[in-house]
Amino acid sequence: MRNDVAFGAELRVGVLGGGQLGRMMIQAAADWDLRVEVMDPAADAPCRHLTHRFVQGDLQDADAVFEFGKELDVITIEIEHVSVDGLRRLKAAGVEVHPDPEHLATIQDKGLQKQFFAAHGIPSAPFTLSDAPPTAFPVVQKLRKGGYDGKGVAILRSAEDSAFDGPCVLEQPVDIAKELSVIVARNPSGATATFPVVEAVFDPVANLVDYLIAPADVSPETAKEAEALALRVADAMGFTGLLAVELFLDREGVLWVNELAPRTHNSGHHTIEANHTSQFQQHLRAILDLPLGDASARSAGAMLNLVGAADAHGSPVYTGLGAALGAPGVYAHIYGKSAVKPFRKMGHVTVTGATVEAVKARVLELRNALRVDGTRVS
Repeated sequence: MRNDVAFGAELRVGVLGGGQLGRMMIQAAADWDLRVEVMDPAADAPCRHLTHRFVQGDLQDADAVFEFGKELDVITIEIEHVSVDGLRRLKAAGVEVHPDPEHLATIQDKGLQKQFFAAHGIPSAPFTLSDAPPTAFPVVQKLRKGGYDGKGVAILRSAEDSAFDGPCVLEQPVDIAKELSVIVARNPSGATATFPVVEAVFDPVANLVDYLIAPADVSPETAKEAEALALRVADAMGFTGLLAVELFLDREGVLWVNELAPRTHNSGHHTIEANHTSQFQQHLRAILDLPLGDASARSAGAMLNLVGAADAHGSPVYTGLGAALGAPGVYAHIYGKSAVKPFRKMGHVTVTGATVEAVKARVLELRNALRVDGTRVS
C-alpha cells in the first residue's frame, strides 16, 4: 500500500486518452492536487485545458506512447485502443502501468476475452472464432479488434444482412431480459470493491446506452450474484484499476458476461453524485494503491446520455438544459467537445432521489425535454 507520497503535484500521473473519461478523472484528481498529464490525437481534446501537460500524439504509436510516459510515475488509460507494446516498454522501464499491458492485450481482442472466460469457467455466450462471414443464423458478429460504443457489433438474422469482413467472434444470441453492469476496483495490494449493479437501457438506433438506473431493478439474489461474478473476473485476471463487467440477464434468470472495459465507464457516471465514492476517484485510489473508497450508494440514481441528434453537425446547441437544472437532484456534465456529430456523446445528466421509481420517472421526463443539436443541420 502506497504512503502519503501519493498526494500532491510531485506525483506525475499520465492518462492515455483525452476524452470525457479523462476529463472527469482530472476533476477528481484535482481534489488531491495530483499532477495529471494527458496524451490524445485530437488538438481540441476535452482534457486539453484541464491538464498539467498535454501531448498531441497517436495513442497506437508505441514510440509516441513511450516518449510521453517515460518520465511519469504512473500511467493509465481512458480508452483501450492504445499501444500495448508502448505500455510494455514503459513497464520494463519502471513506470507503473495500470491496467497491466497483458490484461489490456486480452481485453483489446474480443476473441481473447472469450477464450479467457472459457478458460476460467466464467459464463459467457457460446462462441466460435472465424475469419469468414457466418453461415449459420441468427448470430451476433463482433469484430475482434477496434469496436467501441456499439461499433463493430452486428446482429445477423440471415445471409442477406450485412456482415463484417475480418477476424471476428460469432456468438449464439442470448435471450436478453436486462443489460447490466458492475464496476470493480482492484488495487495492486489485492483489495477489491464493487459498485452496486446498474441496469442500462439502450437506444436501438444509436446502439448506445440511452439511460441507466442504479441500482438495477433485479432481485437481491441476482444483484449479489452479478457483483460476485464481476469480482471473480477481476480476481481471475489479477486486474488492477477499474474494470467494468458488462452482463446479460436472460429470461431464465441466468447471468452471462458479455464484455469487459478496462477503465472508467459510461455505466458509472452517476457515481459522482449518487455514491459515496465516484468511479473516477476510485480509479485513482486503485492505480495509486491507496485504500479503496466506499462504493455504496448514497441515493438512487439515474443517468441520461446527452448525444448529438441524428442530423446534428457543427458547434453544439443544448436545448432544455437550463430548465432541467431547476429541478432538485439534477446534475449536468458537459464534456467540452467543440463539434457535435450524430449520436456523439456530448455530456450526461444524473438524477438522484429517494427511490428508483422516482429517478426513473425524472430521467424519462428529461429524455423528452433535452436535445443536442448543431449549428449546421445535415
